[in-house]
Amino acid sequence: MSTVILADGAFPMHPVALELLHSAARVVCCDGAVVKLVAHGMEPYAIVGDLDSIPDDLRERYADILHADADQETNDLTKSVQFCMERGWTKLVILGATGGREDHTLGNVSLLVDYANQGVTVRMVTDTGIFVPILGDTRFDSIVGEQVSIFTLSERTLVTTENLKYPLHDAVLEGWWRGTLNESLGDWFGFRVTGPAIVYRSL
Repeated sequence: MSTVILADGAFPMHPVALELLHSAARVVCCDGAVVKLVAHGMEPYAIVGDLDSIPDDLRERYADILHADADQETNDLTKSVQFCMERGWTKLVILGATGGREDHTLGNVSLLVDYANQGVTVRMVTDTGIFVPILGDTRFDSIVGEQVSIFTLSERTLVTTENLKYPLHDAVLEGWWRGTLNESLGDWFGFRVTGPAIVYRSL
């Protein structure tokens, strides 16, 4: 069972995302995300962040599980990941990290590589797909027609695809668009990469 970190973006609605939320070992809320979790009828295990977005009634109700972190060099999502790592919870699912401001979305997605580099097994699940960071050559179980994209954060990273409809061979993804809108040809697909990358798989 994974620990779910619920960010304060769009609350998950897809059945896959909701199942992950309901079956979580615990739910750690990023600051004001607790409002949405409580409205959904669930209780948080912990609330982490600078705590500037929590109404007074919930601040009083959950006073014993508030974990304030005023560090302005990190966002509430990273504070929540660090909170989990300090307690040995390294299998994480992030929900609610998209659907708000687009700059927040891009920042949150890019942070997945940082978390993976720290030894965390992490997925970011949205209502349309799953973002997974990879640090090296990786193979995924799949189905024919699954929609797949890959993004790199460095122009030094070379990407080779395996068993995808539109092949890449030692490609440099100059813009994020070049690795998008691919498609699985069978019950698996893979990537050979020379650096970290982020894979998107559609639900």
